[in-house]
Amino acid sequence: MRVLLVEDDVSLSSFVEKGLREAGHQVEVTENGKYALTLCMTEHFDVAIVDRMLPGLDGLSLVKALRAAQVGTPILFLTSLGGVDDRVQGLEAGGDDYLTKPFAFSELLARVSALSRRSALTSTDTKPQLTFGDLVLKLFEHTATRQGKLLDLQPKEFRILELFLRHPGRVITRTMLLEHVWDIHFDPQTSVVETHISRLRNKIEKPFGDTLIQTVRGAGYKLEHRHVEEAK
Repeated sequence: MRVLLVEDDVSLSSFVEKGLREAGHQVEVTENGKYALTLCMTEHFDVAIVDRMLPGLDGLSLVKALRAAQVGTPILFLTSLGGVDDRVQGLEAGGDDYLTKPFAFSELLARVSALSRRSALTSTDTKPQLTFGDLVLKLFEHTATRQGKLLDLQPKEFRILELFLRHPGRVITRTMLLEHVWDIHFDPQTSVVETHISRLRNKIEKPFGDTLIQTVRGAGYKLEHRHVEEAK
């Protein structure tokens, strides 16, 4: 696997690079956020490991810029900023996972491998689009439309909707969303899932006068079409 490491702590960077190479991975290292942005825009990486505090362009801004440019490289934040608000900011900026310093290298390696596996599964799915009624997701173009109208979805919103469209009528739990969309295998004790579901509903339901994502009390959510009158 090819990994981009964006870290300005030279000793930590050397330690992580050495460990990744010993595990058989190719590693590109930079300490500058702006240069990392250029690299990700012009080259392919299976995973990027990004610090929050970087010269040139901070980690949050770097990830936001990549997601705005529709660069889907899985990103793991590796940072000393470990508060709940910090984690929420990282995930909402477009990060796929969040690991705080100090850390065990074995955990870092496991998380990098998990991100790579998920990316590989997505990239090998050649189905060009998913549909649910008048809702259409074109996976190659990374676009979503309803009634022919383009929906302005953020990367995480697109992934959530993709998961629902792959399993219509099936209950999708909060844990499933955390694992499949954020690759988080623990409860971060934040409202990140609920916030993204709310934003997604406002975009795919509110303008069309119906509901698609139903709340299943005590279980999670499921994709099921209902008119507003039925949902009340």
